[in-house]
This record gives sequence, structure tokens and C-alpha cells, in this order.
Amino acid sequence: MKAIRCKEWGGPELLAVEDVELPAPAQGEVRIRVRAAGVNFPDLLMIQKKYQIQPPLPFTPGAEVAGEVLAVGEGVTHLKPGDRVASFCGLGGFAEEVNAPANATLPLPPGMPFNVAAAFTLAYGTSWHAVRDRAALQAGETMLVLGAAGGVGLAAIEIGKAIGAKVIAAASNPEKLAVCKEHGADGVIDYTKEDLREAIARECGKKGPDVIYDPVGGAFAEPAFRSIGWRGRYLVVGFADGTIPALPMNLPLLKGASIVGVFWGNFVAREPEANLKGLGELMRWLAEGKLKPRISATYALDQVPQALNDVAARKVMGKAVIVP
Repeated sequence: MKAIRCKEWGGPELLAVEDVELPAPAQGEVRIRVRAAGVNFPDLLMIQKKYQIQPPLPFTPGAEVAGEVLAVGEGVTHLKPGDRVASFCGLGGFAEEVNAPANATLPLPPGMPFNVAAAFTLAYGTSWHAVRDRAALQAGETMLVLGAAGGVGLAAIEIGKAIGAKVIAAASNPEKLAVCKEHGADGVIDYTKEDLREAIARECGKKGPDVIYDPVGGAFAEPAFRSIGWRGRYLVVGFADGTIPALPMNLPLLKGASIVGVFWGNFVAREPEANLKGLGELMRWLAEGKLKPRISATYALDQVPQALNDVAARKVMGKAVIVP
């Protein structure tokens, strides 16, 4: 089978398509024919040796896929060959086939397209874990989403609205903010043109946001945290800006606020049953029309480097998908 291979640490231009032998699925695994694979910012960090997980070289990147089960390993009872599934495989997704953990693989609802399913698992799984599980956002509360036009940002907006919260979206240009409004944002902030704290006060009032969802990091983290409400929850989701911020620790003290870490991959590994429960709720919301994954671009397998470069340049609103 053909697969993208990372043989040395560095940029997307070092990746290449090669023929690879894939072993039979091990105990607790399923073999999936990949019909679509989602592209995510951690894929870029991983090939640059900047991610929390650093697999041994060579490896095939790609953390989430959708396709058909070809075979199941020992002990797998909830899936069978022919099932249409989505899976958080962690590695190996940018290929024609992949062996994935069965406990991170679930059947697709009837009629769900593969490209939509591949754009769904990581972004919505991360945002469900952040917003629903870690922040325990409640109906009637207010959530501010930074970097809101990206895959996890749009997912956070939709999940917040499904819960019944007020959601304010912050992004870097009018086109991105218009997409955020399309996905349910109640208010928007262009943080390249507005003072962030003044804009948060305008949209959230003196009380401030109850929850701040931050997949960006960088220079906007501190002014956002200074605006958080009493007993607020600041969700540390990622650092797309490239800079890990350092917050003065008197700020959570003064606000009675919490800094809450979000690492969905670790959550999947440590609490697989809780993760599957969350994905089940997401699938129900999807069937009810409350969630509408946005796919802004589709690439062939040999275009993975271009897809990763587009994600790095923040040209992608929603998700990019690889179709082998």
C-alpha cells in the first residue's frame, strides 16, 4: 500500500509517498481502508519533533481517518469487516490503509460521508473534551473562543451552542468571522483590529466570559485571561501561534479562576469509555443538525505537504481532508 513517510524531522517538504507493508491488526486493533483522513495542526508539529508525542522514525503521520473495516484483531467484538467507521488512529492515517485502536473507532451513522467523518473525530472530540468535560460549560454561560475559525474553534462554537451557552468568536479577519457567525457565534471580535480587552467587555459585559477556549496561545492569552469572569475556566488547548504564553500566577488568584489543560489524545488513551460516550453525544448532535463540520479543502495523498503548509499558514477555515 502507499503511505506518506516521515524519515527525518523537519518541514512538510521532507515527506514523500512510499510503498509500505502493513502487518495484520494486533489484539485490540482494526484494519481500515482509508477513504478520507483529517489534517490537523498536531500532524505538523509531530513531523517537526515539536509535539508532546514523538514517534520513532520513520513513521506515517495522520491522526484521524474514516473508511471501511477490512479486518479485526483478537478481542474486537463491536466491529466487523465491512463496517463504515471513523477512528482516532493517532498515527498512520495518511495512507491507503491503517491499523487503528478498536476502542477509538466507532461506526458511522447511516449516510454520513467519509470526508465529513474524517473532519469530525479529532476537532469535535477535542472540543467536546474541552468544553463539555473539562470546563463543564452550562446553558446560559458565556464562552469566548480564540482562533475560532479553525477546525477545533468552529467545533467549540457549535458545541457551546448545542449546550445552550452564549458564544463569542475571536479571529483574524472579516472572512473568518463571517464563517464563525455561520456556525452559530453570537458575537465576533477581530483581534487584529480591536483592543481585545475592550472588545471582550463589549461582547461579554463587565462579568466577563465564564469559559475561554484557547487553541492559539501567544500574545492574546494574557489579555484574554485578564478579562475572564469570576470562577472562570481557561482552556489550554494548543499553541497554534507557536509561542507558549507565560501567565502571571496572581491572575487566577484574583479571579478565582482555573487554568485547565486539554489533551484529547491522552484522554482517549486513559479514559476510552468516557471518550466513546462523548463521541456518541456528538453523533447525536450531528444527526440533529446541531453540528455542521466545515471542509474547506480536499487533497490527494501526494498533496499532504501542501495541506500541512496551508494549515500552518492558517489558510484553512474548518478542516482540510486527504482523500487517498
